[in-house]
Amino acid sequence: MQIIRYPDPARWPELTRRPVFDWSALEAQVQPIVEAVAREGDAALRRFTRHFDGVELEHLAVPEAEFDAAEASLEPALKDAIRQAAANIERFHAAQAETVQVVETMPGVRCWRKALPIERVGLYVPGGSAPLFSTVLMLAVPARLAGCARVVLCTPPQRDGSVHPAILFAARLAGVAEVCRVGGAQAIAALALGTESVPRVDKIFGPGNQYVTAAKQLVQRQGVAIDLPAGPSEVLVVADDTAVPAFVAADLLSQAEHGPDSQVVLVALSEKLLEAALAELEAQLDALPRADIARQALAHSRAIVVRTPDEALAFANAYAPEHLILALAEAERWAEAVRHAGSVFLGHYTPESAGDYASGTNHTLPTNGHARAWSGVSLDSFVRKTTFQQITAAGLQRLGPVVETMAAAEALEAHRRAVSIRLAFAKKRPS
Repeated sequence: MQIIRYPDPARWPELTRRPVFDWSALEAQVQPIVEAVAREGDAALRRFTRHFDGVELEHLAVPEAEFDAAEASLEPALKDAIRQAAANIERFHAAQAETVQVVETMPGVRCWRKALPIERVGLYVPGGSAPLFSTVLMLAVPARLAGCARVVLCTPPQRDGSVHPAILFAARLAGVAEVCRVGGAQAIAALALGTESVPRVDKIFGPGNQYVTAAKQLVQRQGVAIDLPAGPSEVLVVADDTAVPAFVAADLLSQAEHGPDSQVVLVALSEKLLEAALAELEAQLDALPRADIARQALAHSRAIVVRTPDEALAFANAYAPEHLILALAEAERWAEAVRHAGSVFLGHYTPESAGDYASGTNHTLPTNGHARAWSGVSLDSFVRKTTFQQITAAGLQRLGPVVETMAAAEALEAHRRAVSIRLAFAKKRPS
């Protein structure tokens, strides 16, 4: 990791910069895939699966029997863990439902807002070197709670053409019946455009590599909604001398092992803590099965020493991390200073991996500084907030002159008449 000591705030824009991707080059590679899926449908999906995954598929949809076999093949301990995680995620997301509130803005004028589910949603679940069955729960549970009528899940096949059994178990547990064995940019194109086997959806959710991300950005321009702008995973840890160096190192590595393009940042409040955490990081790194991936991520990651918690939190807000860990003595107090972060983890016993799996919060979060303006996935992500209004004749008599005056001032005569005609009609009616 690059070590920076007491940087001047003038350097912060440089230090908060993520690894740069040539998105135009990526889109140039992904665009032909999207176009091929649009032209050829399932035939293109099979060809790309053969090319990218090395798998020859006859049927893309997963049959019911494979769900049964997947459930039977998993260890009871893993199934129990997935059930508990699902229960926690459901409890947290169910509490996000809003009660409809009718507001009478003036006598006879009633307005309210109601959450209506997005009818067709597509979930993308990576399944390459690390099949992310936890992502199934993070996306499918709130989709079910929201009442989405059709939920379609796409995930890459394994070498034998099957889907990882934990993904199928989690999907069934969360209420997803349609699973298709297709991954990468071609899966995003299929969800956006529809093929013989993959139905077209209205909104696409889920993480993925740079090609998946580029595909989501491309199809969004064609009118399909996506969950949020996403990129490589990241974490920023703010730590003082009360932090346990082994904990700090483990948190940094838990993000570094996601992929070579991940970025981790340590903001330490002392040289002592910095040195101890980096020594622990090296010791733990050697024992990781994904050490090579983590080392590549660490090569463009940073460890920074600052003087005060105020300065540390100011830097964290400037970085706007996907995950922010406050390994501080007074973590709850300093949490009040957080302005920009996808998800925040307070204290020494709240590892980021708890949020990734089972605390209940969602792990689909904005990266690359987008936490300044975007929220992570929630129940709200799967609904549209539609407004309603109802006006009585007496209410229109009160409100109508306001509308007439404003419409006339904007020279929109038809708008004015839509009110005036009703008012004239109401006056002629017997009371």
